[in-house]
Amino acid sequence: MIRLIKPDISWDEVRLDFQDVFDSGIFTRGKYVDKFTHDLSKYLDARHVFLTTSATTALSTCLKLLAVGPGDEVLVADFSFPATANVVEDLGAKTVLLDVNPLTFNLCPDELLKKITNKTKAVIFVDTFGNPTGLHSIKDICNSYRVPLIEDAACAIGSSENGLKCGAIADLTCFSFHPRKIVCTGEGGAITTNNDDWANWLRVKLAHGADGMVDGQLNFTEYGYNYRLPELSAIMGIKQLEKLGDIVIERNNIRDQYNKELLPLGFAPQYVASNVISNIQSLVYKVPKRVKRNTLIEELRNNGIETTIGTYSQSNQQYYRLKYDVNLPVATELAASLITFPCYAGLNVGPVIDAIHMAVDDEK
Repeated sequence: MIRLIKPDISWDEVRLDFQDVFDSGIFTRGKYVDKFTHDLSKYLDARHVFLTTSATTALSTCLKLLAVGPGDEVLVADFSFPATANVVEDLGAKTVLLDVNPLTFNLCPDELLKKITNKTKAVIFVDTFGNPTGLHSIKDICNSYRVPLIEDAACAIGSSENGLKCGAIADLTCFSFHPRKIVCTGEGGAITTNNDDWANWLRVKLAHGADGMVDGQLNFTEYGYNYRLPELSAIMGIKQLEKLGDIVIERNNIRDQYNKELLPLGFAPQYVASNVISNIQSLVYKVPKRVKRNTLIEELRNNGIETTIGTYSQSNQQYYRLKYDVNLPVATELAASLITFPCYAGLNVGPVIDAIHMAVDDEK
């Protein structure tokens, strides 16, 4: 089976540092967490970085920082994994789902302008499949309305727009280090911000509410959370961050190989603007009209090629459909027509292309 993705990390890369952790007995809040935090800050050019257990806990924490709650609205790109909206629902706020651009698959500025109101407490922009095209345009709108912008950059580490990396653009940015992500720590995530006051809030809240020591004991000035990333996970992150630039280049080269073969067949790629570098977190195409996406996924699986859908239209999931009943045609159509192909270091694209040719020919 040619897998959809393989994490770019090996046992040999982490073995000695893992042994160091076991020898020291320090499995959390140690030197590797400190190093990963520092390295991320330097790489992203973000003033403050906080590691978390996932992008979901990162997003939830950011909404709590902004005091989002009942009576508030949070505007969210509809075309995303449901975690993006779930964190809003969890706080009792109203999720306002917005349609996306049919080419970039990202939040559409026109849709944002239609829905932003004095009830809008935050906007969540999703870098769909690692593509931040349009992020600055959304930021400009948020700035003009003085609404905080949260970037759901779960897929976007290593991506950039206008020469600025994701993590240094939005007011708050949330990353994921899930096994399907380019940087994999097993599970994990991170929050970045350049706002010093927010960083101080996060520092305390993410330490159970402790702010320093008094009489040799932790001084709990707030209630807080334990969303810590452990030392072993941080080691994995450090090793992959060191080679992230090369990983992004290789994935873009793989995309170019696919494009050469698939565009003539009628597959349509995600549009990435010329001022954007996408990490190609997920290599996604809209299938030709003559091809049934789900049938193609099944046929490729039968031929040893793992593929999957693009992602979800949240408004079409049972919970959101029954609660909000909105019609967002672009996200709906994308959810039904996109397919994700294998993309990872060392992939031999040839057999995948051959299997696609065979499957598409069978559907003629």
